[in-house]
Amino acid sequence: MNVVALVSGGMDSVAALYHAREFHEVVAAISFHYGSKHNDRELPLAKWHSDRLGVPHLTVPLGFIGEQFESDLLARGGEIPKGHYEEQSMRKTVVPFRNGIMLSIAAGFAESRGANGLVIAAHAGDHAIYPDCREHFMRAMGDAIRLGTYAEVDLLRPFISMTKADIARRGADLGVDFSKTWSCYVGGDTHCGECGTCVERREAFFLAGIPDPTAYLSTGPLPPKPARQG
Repeated sequence: MNVVALVSGGMDSVAALYHAREFHEVVAAISFHYGSKHNDRELPLAKWHSDRLGVPHLTVPLGFIGEQFESDLLARGGEIPKGHYEEQSMRKTVVPFRNGIMLSIAAGFAESRGANGLVIAAHAGDHAIYPDCREHFMRAMGDAIRLGTYAEVDLLRPFISMTKADIARRGADLGVDFSKTWSCYVGGDTHCGECGTCVERREAFFLAGIPDPTAYLSTGPLPPKPARQG
């Protein structure tokens, strides 16, 4: 299958790019600059990995999101909360319908590039906080993409039932250089080590039993995972 991969430059999407290359012909990788605090840190890494694999890379500017949407993840938003990735405080970092917008654009791009598959790295850990990462959303979006394209583009989500630790293991097996990925939502020169995405990253390498190549400003004790409600 010819596929296009959505690649942000984070460890999940980079691992998904390498995973896709094992099974498909990756005709392009697509990234989005939507005005997040960490876009300028992660997007060069998306291109770095695409170049390493010989995959054409495109960055699509979505400045209207940064200008018009409300989220603490955006450059003009509030402070990024500290704590576990699954804390309810992380809801402040949700960018409304971000994946829906990006997948719509990526679907049209994929069909234009002669692809019949679209790869996204949504995983089980995203489900608690992000409604547009959950499998029922992905199924519905997949149906819309398939029905709305002549090529009947399939939305492939190889990591949807995997944990972040599973992805770390899979990426390590594929030879991913995780030092060339970015997670921190704060967007400084170094991973902060305390925001939800840094905590999730640190926890993933620990649970996977893989050395973490990341430099952090703080490596204090990891916060406990919150209890699931209801």
